[in-house]
Amino acid sequence: MKVLVTGGAGYIGSVTAKALEEAGHTPVILDSLLSGPRGFVRDRIFYEGDIADRALLRRIVEEHPDIDATIHMAARIVVPESVELPYEYYRDNVAKSLELFDELVALGKPRLLFSSTASLYALKPDFEVREGDPVDPSSPYARTKRMMEQVLEDMAVATDLRAIILRYFNPIGTEPDLETGYHLKDATHVVPLLAQTALGQRPSFTITGVDHPTRDGTGIRDYIHAWDLAKAHVRAIERFDAVIEAEGAPYSYINLGAGDGVTVRELIAAVERVVGKPVPVTEAPPRPGDAVGAFANADKAAELLGWKTEHSLDEAIASALAWGEKRKSVLGYE
Repeated sequence: MKVLVTGGAGYIGSVTAKALEEAGHTPVILDSLLSGPRGFVRDRIFYEGDIADRALLRRIVEEHPDIDATIHMAARIVVPESVELPYEYYRDNVAKSLELFDELVALGKPRLLFSSTASLYALKPDFEVREGDPVDPSSPYARTKRMMEQVLEDMAVATDLRAIILRYFNPIGTEPDLETGYHLKDATHVVPLLAQTALGQRPSFTITGVDHPTRDGTGIRDYIHAWDLAKAHVRAIERFDAVIEAEGAPYSYINLGAGDGVTVRELIAAVERVVGKPVPVTEAPPRPGDAVGAFANADKAAELLGWKTEHSLDEAIASALAWGEKRKSVLGYE
């Protein structure tokens, strides 16, 4: 199967491209290289350009008429930046996606897998979110994702477009060969911060909020190994028509996750196990705007995709730390 992957030079896009190849499929990469490194494309079929460039989309399909489906991952994804640059986020994530969706329908390529986010769910007392739960996107980034979902719903009803929408929270780690990974230079992530603290490079790690109504009082998050996430995208492509048929609708929402969430204290303990050293911690009250958190129920993914996570939290952390060392040489910065 040949699959168009928009944003295929990015973090999850490049990992997914590799997972497609390992499953015997051929990814065709479309990426503007706004943030994704050119090196992540490697020797794959590659078109540098904009997802809204209809002439380019026509050329891609003319040169690869056997494209069976599109995985749409191209997007701006940094939440704080979306607050500072809302126009750019709505333009690039929403307006340009409209052009992509419409042109794919015109070209007779109606199968679309959309990589969305579970961060748009409204908070729930039990922290577990399911596909039919209310949404309450709290940032311009999350709102652009929800808008794209709504566009897909409406277009799927009105046209030949068919859409599977995957929602997930926090991917960590990368693919087994460490050829690609998280690449944004200035991002700050909890796993490397905890590792730096364990190794004595930072004095302590601050837990903000220890009186939450969770199993140990700290906030709860949902982490998924990037390789598991990539393989879920592959499985959704392989079972695309069967999922739509089972759904009984022209679109489907599917959550991805381990199904139980991880508290801050549990994450710290996992990093300690992987690094082999204790993480000194201090405690502080929640910061303004801090949420207790949530995690994704993934029962539907198991039912429709035959998918569940295969890698443990410790394995995901080890992968993230291994890539953290490798990216210095691959990208030229830490």
